[in-house]
Amino acid sequence: MTMENFDYARLTYLVILAAAVLFWFVAQNRASLGKLMQQALIWGLIFLGAIAVVGLWDDIRQTVRPMQTTVADGRIELPRAPDGHYYLNADVNGQPVRFVIDTGASQVVLSQADAEKIGIDTTRLAYLGRAYTANGMVRTAPVRLETVAVGAMIHKDVRAVVNEGNLEQSLLGMSYLQRYSSIEITNGAMVLTR
Repeated sequence: MTMENFDYARLTYLVILAAAVLFWFVAQNRASLGKLMQQALIWGLIFLGAIAVVGLWDDIRQTVRPMQTTVADGRIELPRAPDGHYYLNADVNGQPVRFVIDTGASQVVLSQADAEKIGIDTTRLAYLGRAYTANGMVRTAPVRLETVAVGAMIHKDVRAVVNEGNLEQSLLGMSYLQRYSSIEITNGAMVLTR
């Protein structure tokens, strides 16, 4: 018996079983069919609600679970996001910026939108550098960030580049990460220790 036949046979069995149970309920409660329909509707809504919770469970868990935890003694613990990446929320020059941790990037790379958000006029930058990405070569402009703060941890005069291309998410590369004494991944979390 192939897998397709097995699934079809199982489905047929479940439909016949459900029909038999439904027939039994109707036969037992034929005197009060209105009440039976009302109860069936309630159970149907409960079932649909349970299916919705199961389908949205990852989104619900991500909303309830903290996205970033700053631990005492110079440690930052970043939980792995559902997409498999680690994200860090930092205040750059006093403005909130969400970075994806990218150990394959040698520098901090700002998107055009994030650069403008922190007060950099991207139209006046000199895009003299080049970066090679999965999408090809893009031009970059060097900048210096006055401060990058994560909780009480503040780093000053951080070198970065602004990506001239269409970058969706700013990247936190090794030029920033090397400011920590250790980077480890444990139990689904990245821990940065100062």
